[in-house]
Amino acid sequence: MPTSKVQSSPVTASAKKSPALKAKASDPQSTGSRRVAIGTITVGPAKAESPSELIDARIEELDDWRGKMLSRVRTLIKEADPGVTEEWKWRGTPVWSHHGIICTGETYEKVVKMTFAKGASLADPARLFNSSLDGNVRRAIDFHEGANVDVRALKALIRAAVVANKSSTRGQST
Repeated sequence: MPTSKVQSSPVTASAKKSPALKAKASDPQSTGSRRVAIGTITVGPAKAESPSELIDARIEELDDWRGKMLSRVRTLIKEADPGVTEEWKWRGTPVWSHHGIICTGETYEKVVKMTFAKGASLADPARLFNSSLDGNVRRAIDFHEGANVDVRALKALIRAAVVANKSSTRGQST
């Protein structure tokens, strides 16, 4: 299918902030059937971006402490579980899975939230969970600007989540 160019509205604020998003927007090989370039929309076939690439773009787009924290959390998840799978769900939420969802990495104005899908069933001796404490299933860790990360405890919690996922999938096909 040949590509065509038409005039478009101005580039979004997030694309203006992020060099990676600018580059991806103007790259004819980027995601989606509509790709935005500065001043034009290109219509045509394109390859899909992987969840890892989408998470990379989110981290770069967040050019403040939240991007650094999300990147740090992502690195610790991968170190704790080298077999983790990165996913992109729910209109833009990074998700890490291994035999089921381990956790999500949500970003808000004043917090980076790590929500553990089965957090209520996990032992948390370091008391990392500080959010969503009333639920029967999930638990979350809210990281605020300047927060210190207890690396050893967080990695232990991630590994415990993987074990919980594996034990709940025994006898089922994965």
